[in-house]
Amino acid sequence: MHTRKPVVALVGRPNVGKSTLFNRLIGRPTAIVQDIPGTTRDRIYGDSDWNGVGFVVIDTGGLEVASAMTDTRQKIEVDSTVSDSARFIAHIQSQAQLAIEDADAIIFVVDGRSGRTGADEDVAEVLRVANKPVFLAVNKAENQKVQQNAVEFWNLGLGEPYPISAYHGDGLGDLLDELVKELPEYPADEEDDDSIGIAIVGRPNVGKSSLLNALAGEQRAIVSEVPGTTRDPIDMEITYDGQPVTLIDTAGIRRRGRIEVGIEQYSVLRSMRSIDRADVALLLIDATEGVTAQDMHVAGYILERQRSVVVVVNKWDALEKDSNTINEFGSKVREQLNFMDYVPVIFISAKTHQRIHQVLPTALRVVAERRHRMTTSEVNDVLREAYDAVQAPSRMGRPLRLYYGSQVGNDPPTFVIFVNDVELIHFSYERFLENRIRAFHPFEGTPIKLVFRARRNEE
Repeated sequence: MHTRKPVVALVGRPNVGKSTLFNRLIGRPTAIVQDIPGTTRDRIYGDSDWNGVGFVVIDTGGLEVASAMTDTRQKIEVDSTVSDSARFIAHIQSQAQLAIEDADAIIFVVDGRSGRTGADEDVAEVLRVANKPVFLAVNKAENQKVQQNAVEFWNLGLGEPYPISAYHGDGLGDLLDELVKELPEYPADEEDDDSIGIAIVGRPNVGKSSLLNALAGEQRAIVSEVPGTTRDPIDMEITYDGQPVTLIDTAGIRRRGRIEVGIEQYSVLRSMRSIDRADVALLLIDATEGVTAQDMHVAGYILERQRSVVVVVNKWDALEKDSNTINEFGSKVREQLNFMDYVPVIFISAKTHQRIHQVLPTALRVVAERRHRMTTSEVNDVLREAYDAVQAPSRMGRPLRLYYGSQVGNDPPTFVIFVNDVELIHFSYERFLENRIRAFHPFEGTPIKLVFRARRNEE
């Protein structure tokens, strides 16, 4: 079973430069940056690295969008007598609290130009009592005056302020040097752990807890329930058909009494962390709603992490059906998740236990597919037939030539293919080769990684 990377959350009021810092840390402009508080960003996580220490960075700015839509979309009751500014500060505090729960370390970003504000002090009050490392980044410190004024942030009681410029990268080295010292070691694999990790992921209210309970209830050999920390949900260890299995649940998203601000965004983050720890993910889809944007976010992250996946359509009992419904629904799911057309789709009801017996066998079959290894002769037979079947791409009259290949690893299945010039590889031809490999062996539910290398003259 996989371990997860440490998570670093960026917290702060709007328009202090969190997204600019996010882009700087992950090395590409993923988050949209505008001088408008609450600008929508589709993606709020990415991989970063400093001096060989890898971590996931989270831009909590996406939560501010939800705070602006509470009355109409989140349906949170707000006292009309409360001022907009008080409401605003409450939303930021809520954002900080969520970040505290899910992060291994926190970078609190403040605006060095505007100085310390009441909103900064309120967030600092939340962070001071957290049992997490907090690093105070005084942003927009491009000039000496702002750098000197950064000392006023000592009064927030969060330790040394680090004057930085997220836009130019100034001062980040000192901050990151101290940050990585506080991150938990990664990876931290347990040598004797032969358990298969199965993550149950999806949006709130799609039935994750019900599925977990149904799977655990069917098994007669429950070993234990291992309580998670405030950051990690409960892992349930069971034995299925003689195989140790760890069910990784993300159901602890809902708060008592109401849905918290930004809960949809954080459901994706919780799912992300569970995916990192798993061999295979069960992506739950609500049959009554179909595939949503949040579902596609999680599916995209599964693909990025090159994990195996089973799409589980839950609440199937809630639909009116005829003889064609299951085929039509399955085709629609595959169409919407067209970048993962190799995944199995099963239809269940966690409530009534309809087809629950298919879930674990399907997941374990996908794990077995992930671990399958083709022989070198099989790989080269496939490449030879593919090369003869379709004309290879060319450039300036120079055609691509496939020399030989082999499967060099699994988890995920990885193939190295030697060619005359890697620049001649087109995405469409790479996809064609993947499809030919899958035609020989499907690798159901599992991504395939193709690595192309130029053959040296002496070879």
